[in-house]
Amino acid sequence: MKQADFDRLREYIYRESGIYFEDNKLYYVEKRVQQQMEKYKFADLATYLGALKFDSTGRMRQELLNQLTVNETYFFREYDQLKCLAEEVIPLWAEDGLESKGLKIWCAGCSSGEEAYTIAIVMQEMLPGFPWEIHATDINTEVLTRGARGIYNYYAVRQVPEAYLKRYFVRVGESYAVSAELKQKVKFYQLNLVDETAMRNMRGFHAIFCRNVLIYFDDISRRRVALHFYRALEPGGYIFLGHSESMSRISTVFKPVRFQNAIIYKKEKGHEEWPESAQPGSAFPRQER
Repeated sequence: MKQADFDRLREYIYRESGIYFEDNKLYYVEKRVQQQMEKYKFADLATYLGALKFDSTGRMRQELLNQLTVNETYFFREYDQLKCLAEEVIPLWAEDGLESKGLKIWCAGCSSGEEAYTIAIVMQEMLPGFPWEIHATDINTEVLTRGARGIYNYYAVRQVPEAYLKRYFVRVGESYAVSAELKQKVKFYQLNLVDETAMRNMRGFHAIFCRNVLIYFDDISRRRVALHFYRALEPGGYIFLGHSESMSRISTVFKPVRFQNAIIYKKEKGHEEWPESAQPGSAFPRQER
């Protein structure tokens, strides 16, 4: 793949998903694009890209995004943050009486569902009998199907405590199926984090988990997503990012809170709307030549 071809394809992917592939990802992108071109029998990239842009069904676009956004995950990943949720954040919600009113948690970029179900286990253990729900979203339709199915191999569940494995999973041959009780608490659906219309409909969340997702976005897309997260959160709500990520590098409107087990970010009470001065830009990040 020539650099000029990669640039055109990269711009298309960026506009459709917010994901920006650096030059060092050329081979990664090229390999997956070749698979799609072979499937649909396109002889050259220009023809394929044209077909992508004018495919009214959106099928080829979705298949390409599925190929480019497959990420490995597993249950109880980044345990310290889960401990923070269980032992520090949930008690704060209880002090405010929120547990009886119903709690909403959004798992953004949920992949195949391991994180969403892990959070569900934590919620069920800490707040049995109280109303809560988890919204699990991703741009990749294939992983969402796997998540809704809720069947995992041993590698995915290897860090699940034995008591939870017995309580929330059913052994099916060599696999582990999430219990029906847990599955009904998690709603899986497709969502593009840079889709302005769809993101504006996400409201009323008390916590958002978006761990190791924004690292694939450029600065402008990160700020756009942060804006929507801000609007989606209830005042006093929290954002959990990956341990190597920092919301402070994206925007200063969220307050970093140092808990005993983790640092997470808070939308302070009394703040409803994102300050106009913090509105993100809209230019595509073209590289200097």
